[in-house]
Amino acid sequence: MFTIGDFARHGRVSARMLRHYDAIGLLRPEHTDPFTGYRYYSAAQLATLNRVIALKDLGFTLHQVRQILEEQVSTEELRGMLTLRRAELEESMAAAAARLAQVEARLRSIESEGRMPTQDVVIKSTPAVRVAELTAVAGGYGPEHIGPVISPLYEELFGRLKAAGVTPTGPGIAYYEDAPEGDGAILVHAGCTVPADQEPGRDFAIVDLPAVERAATIVHRGPMDAVVPTAQILARWIEAGGHRSAGYAREVYVECPPDKERWVTELQEPLA
Repeated sequence: MFTIGDFARHGRVSARMLRHYDAIGLLRPEHTDPFTGYRYYSAAQLATLNRVIALKDLGFTLHQVRQILEEQVSTEELRGMLTLRRAELEESMAAAAARLAQVEARLRSIESEGRMPTQDVVIKSTPAVRVAELTAVAGGYGPEHIGPVISPLYEELFGRLKAAGVTPTGPGIAYYEDAPEGDGAILVHAGCTVPADQEPGRDFAIVDLPAVERAATIVHRGPMDAVVPTAQILARWIEAGGHRSAGYAREVYVECPPDKERWVTELQEPLA
């Protein structure tokens, strides 16, 4: 048997926390001296303590933790619950990181207001290109709407291309249009340059994107979550030059290494 101080030290928790768990009936001592009130714990209770701490750290309330313990959840069931909760937290953290990146992008746009663009904007024609593509609808045109839609589309597209024995011959090309649903919804086209023709039974579309006679182009470096400042530099340049936009910009993914900070993407906005 361990005193509360020894048990706290072995469990890597505070004695104060153990007293609180005792008070709410979450983790009672194995024995309490009726004369001194001293609490004593057994080594076997470390297993219960580990469950309490793991569940609490994963966001469960102490009331929920007590319910789980009272239901005598098996180790396998508990592992499944913790795995699921961990996945939820990881998803939440990824979403928070994406929101922070978008805030940073907006701040950079605000800080650059009134300054002349430092990136080179080039007007050029773009050739017609054949792409294999998948499409889906996003709730809006902001990175917070496009990112969660386009990333799974590309993962699915590359899997289907591999299964069909089709090898991409050029960069990924994404393009956008207003969705029939309206209310700001965007139809997202996630495409990749291919040499293939459309064949019956294929679970992806083959589309010939037309040439663009005049497009204002700019290179964006870094993740697409942070594309807003680059896109707004392009917009200011188009207006300052007396040009008129003719639609959504295409995104040509020139380089996409695992480190998104090293991505190189060319934005190609058609001009009227």
